[in-house]
Amino acid sequence: METLDWTIMLGTLLGIVAYGVYHTRKVNNVQSYLLGDRDLPWWTIGLSVMATQASAITFLSTPGQAYDDGMRFAQFYFGLPVAMVILCIFVLPIYYRLKVYTAYEYLEGRFDLRTRTLTAVLFLIQRGLAAGLTIYAPAIILSTILGWSLRWTVLFIGVLVIFYTVAGGTKAVSVTQKQQMIIILSGMFIAAVILVLQLPPEVGFSDAVGIAGKMGKLNVVDFKFDPSNRYNFWSGMIGGVFLFLSYFGTDQSQVQRYLSGKSLTESRLGLLFNGLLKVPMQFLVLFVGILVFVFFQFQQPPLHFNSANVEKVEESAYAEDFANLQAQHNTLFLNQQGEVYSLMQAIEQEDEAAISQAQQRLQEFRQTDRELREEAKGLILQADPIAKVKDTDYVFITFVTNYLPVGLVGLLLAVIFSAAMSSTSSELNALATTTVVDLYRRSWVTGKSDRHYLNASKLFTAGWGVVALIFASTASLFENLIQAVNIIGSLFYGAILGIFLVAFFMKQIKGRSVFLAALIGEALVLIIFALNAMEVIEIAYLWLNLIGCLIVMALAYLLHLLWPERPDLASA
Repeated sequence: METLDWTIMLGTLLGIVAYGVYHTRKVNNVQSYLLGDRDLPWWTIGLSVMATQASAITFLSTPGQAYDDGMRFAQFYFGLPVAMVILCIFVLPIYYRLKVYTAYEYLEGRFDLRTRTLTAVLFLIQRGLAAGLTIYAPAIILSTILGWSLRWTVLFIGVLVIFYTVAGGTKAVSVTQKQQMIIILSGMFIAAVILVLQLPPEVGFSDAVGIAGKMGKLNVVDFKFDPSNRYNFWSGMIGGVFLFLSYFGTDQSQVQRYLSGKSLTESRLGLLFNGLLKVPMQFLVLFVGILVFVFFQFQQPPLHFNSANVEKVEESAYAEDFANLQAQHNTLFLNQQGEVYSLMQAIEQEDEAAISQAQQRLQEFRQTDRELREEAKGLILQADPIAKVKDTDYVFITFVTNYLPVGLVGLLLAVIFSAAMSSTSSELNALATTTVVDLYRRSWVTGKSDRHYLNASKLFTAGWGVVALIFASTASLFENLIQAVNIIGSLFYGAILGIFLVAFFMKQIKGRSVFLAALIGEALVLIIFALNAMEVIEIAYLWLNLIGCLIVMALAYLLHLLWPERPDLASA
């Protein structure tokens, strides 16, 4: 990178940290630290909620997902607006009426302490893993592209986040996320504009869209019902709704964002703002990946996008074999490029026969391209058996570092680092809040002063930051980062949501029934996931949210009928 890029990237990141620390310098009690001063307007809540969900993985992995698989991942978010409306009507009024610090406090009053503790522990396990992944995922890619040590990249992201989150608590998270989200959205929009400008002069925006559509990359909606398909309309509208209900309604990293609002109305507006803006934002991020795909139809793409893997194989005994594959790939690209021009001309002339012929030839070229890439991955594994050869997460960052003008490289890297910081800060803040409120103050160390719990909150924030750094330093790269985060969530969110839905809508059921149902339900979800991993059954991970939720609700009802609790035992 050039000096200007370093200046923009570091200036942006350090400016955000300084802004957060300065604006939260007067936080001096546990309520302000954990909930802020409950004075945030709806637009800050909305941007903070979006920034919490939109981690660096979103901006690294999602464009690569679109490059490889088209736009169908957008269906994952179709259920989000529906979930936001349901939460605004049924859940937010309960939290505001009870004036809770965490979502899990409500469960003790409704059921008992053990159910509150179990749900909090499930959240801590799930979110603790995710916090490490949201640091590790961007760090491993950025360290590879920038030539940094992975350990130092992890520390750079983690220490910055821990510093301002420990200093200012939840308000530091919210006020910095507003700035981070503005930078993120601006950066991705600029990237889309630059991608269009980088296309050949004879290729306009409409040409790019036409090429992407005819090459099967604008496959936004699939109405075919298939439980094994991760991304279709039904998995998004059913499995996705349950995932988002659980994430936004029961995950403390999100609940804490909107409990800091000025009023119930401001929090509702913030959630609705998120529901309306999040889907277009994901379309933008995915469409950036589509534009990268079109760009690489006219610019020679790498045979393998992870440059570190390429360097290893080029220094091994398989260097000549890899060079032969590269030569074949270069020839294939020239032939494919000519066919893309033919397709574009046929689209302009509205010649359906010529379009169909070009599509068929391009499909053959794409198949050959996939075969060459698989051979390249095989050589990489021969050179380094522990190498991670899934390279779609490196597609967008490769474009950023190799093809963006000086200055914009620094801005886009600041976008990625900002996203990592925003989501991780929310997670650390929520982990500390849940630990202090639901475990430490409630069951471990009771009756201490406000100053004691404020210091404990800061210590637990730092402690969870260290846990996240340890996990980030030892984790291995998943097949696809954006899927990995959602898979981890789907393993736990279904059971958690089931507990809350029983609490909200099945008033006759008491604590023992739902506690046992949650334990059994979570165990069954983990078993189903293991069987799916072993290919014994085939169920897309999004459905685990619905399955886990329904199992908990059904078992709680069944246990209530077969083993009814006496009223005096309900709170035992």
